[in-house]
Amino acid sequence: MTSSWPVPKYHQIYLVLREQLHEGRFTGGVPGEFALMREFGVGRVTVRKALERLAAEGLIRRTPGRGTVPLPLQHRASAGLDSESADGERVGAWFENLSGAASGASVKVVSVQVLPAPPSVAEALAIAPGAPVQKAQRVRVVPEGPLSHITTYVPRALAPFGRRELARKPILVLMEQAGTPIGRATQSVSARLADAEVAHQLDVAVGSALLSVQRLVFDRRGQPVQWLLGLYRPDRYGYRMELPRVGGVDAKVWVSKAHAAVQ
Repeated sequence: MTSSWPVPKYHQIYLVLREQLHEGRFTGGVPGEFALMREFGVGRVTVRKALERLAAEGLIRRTPGRGTVPLPLQHRASAGLDSESADGERVGAWFENLSGAASGASVKVVSVQVLPAPPSVAEALAIAPGAPVQKAQRVRVVPEGPLSHITTYVPRALAPFGRRELARKPILVLMEQAGTPIGRATQSVSARLADAEVAHQLDVAVGSALLSVQRLVFDRRGQPVQWLLGLYRPDRYGYRMELPRVGGVDAKVWVSKAHAAVQ
């Protein structure tokens, strides 16, 4: 596990596993110590230290002879920079930013599947835990190489899309064309470390720092219709916010107008 960050390896593993737990990845149980040692290329003591921290925070339970299981997640405030809600006009801007941010960009559909909604996704989409959702994972590639890894969850009834459609158009565009009017959205921007799967797709080392964007999209009735996690290589993508001042010289109020920019 290679990283230029001055962060202990056990803490990097802890951060990666914590994000995966929040996403509901380990419904069948957390991988064992030896599996984690192979995935992250570290020793047993390092893995145990990471697992002990997760257990101390009440995220997992470790039982000798029975393995490690995730514990139910309580609602936690999202850590990061929260943007203001976006209306339909800004959603239109996302279409441009995400679908045509760079000329010559292409999309590789990694996987599309229907599965029971993990607890955190079900809570975000205001649906019953275990209700069917379509999970799609795509990688956007620019001439320089992989740019972003995008994971979306959409209620199954609103996402009758296959690989071919998802490779050609953003999901929000497909949803609108299928009759779901897209309204506002909220999003948060933070940092995250690459796990083994994402590191492979983005051609970076496990534990590398990525720009993380979480977005919850609502239809015009206010119903959540999509939860998105975008992970971006910071050397190929930047997130810029324009903050015009409201009022006179002494005004301390700034209004954000978000812009995504490919570097």
